[in-house]
Amino acid sequence: MGGVRMRAGRAVRAGAAAAVCALGVATAIFVPAALDDQGDGGGSGRGEGSGVQPRAARTTAATTAEKCVRPEASLRPSSASGPAIQRIKNRKVDGHRLGKLIAGVDQNSYRWGYRDPATGDLTGFDIELVRAIAKDIFGDPDAVIYRAIPTSQRVKALQQGKVDIVVRTMTINCDRLKDVAFSTAYFKAGQQVLVPKGSSVTGYNSSLRGKRVCTAQGSTAEAELDKEKDGAEDLGAIKVDPVPNQLDCLVRLQLGQVDAVITDNALAAGQAAQDPSVKLVGKPFTEEFYGVAMNKSDEDLVRRVNKVLEAYRSGGDNSPWMRAYRKWLAEDLGRTEENPAAPAPAYKD
Repeated sequence: MGGVRMRAGRAVRAGAAAAVCALGVATAIFVPAALDDQGDGGGSGRGEGSGVQPRAARTTAATTAEKCVRPEASLRPSSASGPAIQRIKNRKVDGHRLGKLIAGVDQNSYRWGYRDPATGDLTGFDIELVRAIAKDIFGDPDAVIYRAIPTSQRVKALQQGKVDIVVRTMTINCDRLKDVAFSTAYFKAGQQVLVPKGSSVTGYNSSLRGKRVCTAQGSTAEAELDKEKDGAEDLGAIKVDPVPNQLDCLVRLQLGQVDAVITDNALAAGQAAQDPSVKLVGKPFTEEFYGVAMNKSDEDLVRRVNKVLEAYRSGGDNSPWMRAYRKWLAEDLGRTEENPAAPAPAYKD
């Protein structure tokens, strides 16, 4: 790979592609995302070959930054099958009904969306939620085509009709609501600092002065570093060029090409569990909510996903959400989450 530009004008050698979990044959269909390709039966292109059509957003669905006060508020749940649900159900490929949801996910985020090294299956907390949505729409949790979407391409994939939903630790915020729609929140996280053990960095503060900091392109961490107040420049940190995926930052950290990574604490906790040479420092300096992202024109799909989430949260300690949390996240987040629970839904209508 080429060099990495820095805000201070210096450069370091970038090198590494992310080390990912061992790949194998997954039980669900998986198609890597190439946003300009022309797909076939499981593909990603436009028209019948892909089964997903780009759609213009309705102005009635728009939530502008000026009007955005509580971004995690979404549309009230409904089981009705409107135009988006009907389009997904009736999608045809080569003249045959596809009968599958197309979901944009990650395959490199440990505990969230990743390949099980023993089986090769795509699995994790986000994948459990995708399966619940597919089951509600099609009656089959395996009725999914998974597409690997880089952090920087999540919005574009929805706008171009490459996927029906994105479930990929995606933070709901006002800027993104100008481009996509979100479900109610299904997880609360915050930005935190990941560093090598022995680092002098103590958190998101002046200890980052002169340190090379890595973030993923299009992430909320990048937006935080770009802020005029309390951003990288204000702290005296050196923001290296953002990378396509957050895992690329971890690789650079391991290779000594950067000194710190800013990312969601929920993701970083899993990485720290995998790699004993790194640690989280300081406290989360933001409060963020993950949501399922969809095309802004798909209001009935938003309501349907919110209906799934209502059921997913229900049941207290035995809810599907809590079972998924215990299975995937409790081991790594248990030290910081005293009373884990799904965020309460907020509605705007």
